[in-house]
Amino acid sequence: MSSPIRIAVTGAAGQVAYALLPRLASGEVFGPQRKVILHLLEIPQAMQALEGVAMELEDCSFPTLAGMVLTDDPNVAFDGVNWALLVGSFPRKEGMERKELLGINGKIFVDQGRALAAKAASDVRILVVGNPCNTNCLVAYHNGRDIPAERWTAMTRLDHNRARSALAKKAGVPNEAVTNVTIWGNHSNTQYPDFTNARIHGKPAVEVIGDRIWLEQTFVPMVQTRGAAIIKARKLSSAMSAAHAALDHVKSWIEPTPAGDWVSAAVVSRGEYGVPPGLVFSYPVRNPGDGSLRVVEGLQLDAFGKERFAITLRELEEERDAVRDLLPS
Repeated sequence: MSSPIRIAVTGAAGQVAYALLPRLASGEVFGPQRKVILHLLEIPQAMQALEGVAMELEDCSFPTLAGMVLTDDPNVAFDGVNWALLVGSFPRKEGMERKELLGINGKIFVDQGRALAAKAASDVRILVVGNPCNTNCLVAYHNGRDIPAERWTAMTRLDHNRARSALAKKAGVPNEAVTNVTIWGNHSNTQYPDFTNARIHGKPAVEVIGDRIWLEQTFVPMVQTRGAAIIKARKLSSAMSAAHAALDHVKSWIEPTPAGDWVSAAVVSRGEYGVPPGLVFSYPVRNPGDGSLRVVEGLQLDAFGKERFAITLRELEEERDAVRDLLPS
């Protein structure tokens, strides 16, 4: 039998992790024959809550859960891990400027990037979920440069799933009928959910929906602000859907992308579509079957799309500049 897969999850006592961990432990992601060991990282004041989460995982009696490591030390949490899901981050408080949030989280991700480079397995793959995830990933990557750039990603799959569902609902079709959805740029309210390249039952989504005004003025802002709408309705952030999107992201990194389709993920740019190399930017990506996520090139954007693309790119450049002192040269 293969050796267990070691999976680190940060913020492991939080809401997203609470929805994520049982599905990681159950065999859903890596298969019913593959054992997993969960490395669970929390801040010191949340360790008691984490012990309760671990007790619940034990009580589920998953055949595939081979063990757990509970710690508040990143060097312990990342020791030998094959996957790192960086869920935890400092939340934005009322009255806090985005730059201030970037600075606080940046320091956390400096330490995590260094610890991953020092301790993780040579095949580690990393998904940053904690917001602002693109720039948190940028900081961690720059401080963990011994790990190849293609192993670092940030999550825009939640936005991708939201966009796909919204298009399906508007068109009155099942979710699976909607393909070729793209989230460009930042996981923020500047992101561009691209409807012009999306397809419904193989036909252009613009043609099937037939309402360009709805697509520009309702669909785009609805996807951009969906997280805030959920907080307003639920009084809590979107934990269940974020956890599901993180698992979708991991599965897409393992399994080949269906022919003719792609998914969205923020990856370290190599200059595709004119994005400065090194910026963590969300693109359409495909897994050709070798466990990589490759940017789909050659897509065209119309004037509306180019304007939105430029806005989200500019925001990511501003975020990069705000944390430049945390990026080793």
